Amino acid sequence: MNRAEKRAASGLAVIFGLRMLGMFLILPVFALYAEHLPGGQSHTMVGLALGMYGLTQAVLMIPFGIASDRIGRKKVIVFGLVVFAVGSFVAAAATDIYWTIAGRALQGAGAISAAVTALLADLTREEHRTKAMATIGSTIGVAFALSLVAGPALNRVIGVPGIFALTGILALAAIWVVRAWVPDPADSHFHADAEANPAKLVDVLKDAQLARLDFGIFALHAAQMAMFVVVPVALQNSGLDVSRHWIVYLSVLLGSFVLMVPAVVYGEKRGQMKPVFVAAVALMLLAQIGLALGISYFWGIVWALFVYFVAFNLLEASLPSLISKLAPASAKGTAMGVYNTAQALGLFFGGVFGGWLAQHYGFGAVFLFCVILMAIWLIVSLSMASPPAIKTRMFRVGAMASDQAALLKAQLAGVPGVVEAVVLAEEGVAMLKVRISGWDEAGARSVLEAAAA
Repeated sequence: MNRAEKRAASGLAVIFGLRMLGMFLILPVFALYAEHLPGGQSHTMVGLALGMYGLTQAVLMIPFGIASDRIGRKKVIVFGLVVFAVGSFVAAAATDIYWTIAGRALQGAGAISAAVTALLADLTREEHRTKAMATIGSTIGVAFALSLVAGPALNRVIGVPGIFALTGILALAAIWVVRAWVPDPADSHFHADAEANPAKLVDVLKDAQLARLDFGIFALHAAQMAMFVVVPVALQNSGLDVSRHWIVYLSVLLGSFVLMVPAVVYGEKRGQMKPVFVAAVALMLLAQIGLALGISYFWGIVWALFVYFVAFNLLEASLPSLISKLAPASAKGTAMGVYNTAQALGLFFGGVFGGWLAQHYGFGAVFLFCVILMAIWLIVSLSMASPPAIKTRMFRVGAMASDQAALLKAQLAGVPGVVEAVVLAEEGVAMLKVRISGWDEAGARSVLEAAAA
């Protein structure tokens, strides 16, 4: 990437990181805090407060992305960050669980992820976009890990209202990053690889392979949110003060990363992503069984959390890659939009249903629910197609007539190692799915140079 692309990727990664750090910080402490709010004695209300963010996020994510095509990326992003900040301050000032829920709904309404992704596409060349997207993805993962460790420590110093207020301040800081650091795009237009196209939604929703992965991310995050209704309370009930919960989270996270990275590398390098993926889902099922059986015991919780985070990190890293491999090249952005919406809906459903189960049937019922979700996912994942050992390459070809685009597509499809070729005449982009090893890149570039001449 050139200097401008690095600046864009780093700036937008910071925006994502600041926003997501603020969101994740409350996860390990909110259930304990809510017990002392009027109305917060109901686990159902606690789960609703945790999950409400996901509902408004799911509803507004794709519309915000579409709006950014029409009124400008930065305007939509700044508006979303302001809404998010207002929601954070409402939650910080809340005197009961109901105002907290309202604040969480506003936080989710600042649904800027699609607009940020679209801006990143505007600011990066096609051949470097995957690297730029990976920068943002890794930032979100770091923010999640950091929040589980920092949340209990911050709670001791400033409390959950202070964490909500800090979240609002971080969102305002992100506005400064948008204005002062992220470049303005010279040309802003729709990008099929990064944005959802309403015309492609039906085709994506009908794709059975993509539907398996969408269910997977829904189940993964539904279980995550249901767990955080219960786990902080269970750790405290086991005798560990909330100020020391970070020790547990740090230990299991570090251990999980040690095991996760080699598994991902093995799966990608050896073309064994399906066995690695299915094994991770099975491991997640074991983790939920472990939590169901050991939730009343400190070491039972710790070991189950360790297994959980090994599986979670593997799945969180694998799912976007699988979506990219299995989605049609011309509908990659739409597939990712549906995937992200399913993730947000999982957060809402898991929080609400997990809270309701904890309220009416106890903590064990929450993990029984998670066990059922993971068992269904395991069955579904066993029948998925093995993802091909391919990667996506994109090239700028310039504006051209539709007949020229059709001819170029046919020529590129004939290059050895090219699995799928798409030429988007209106965007001036050629998108290729190619074998990871053995494809004739020089031949493809020769075809592109001849077309340009």
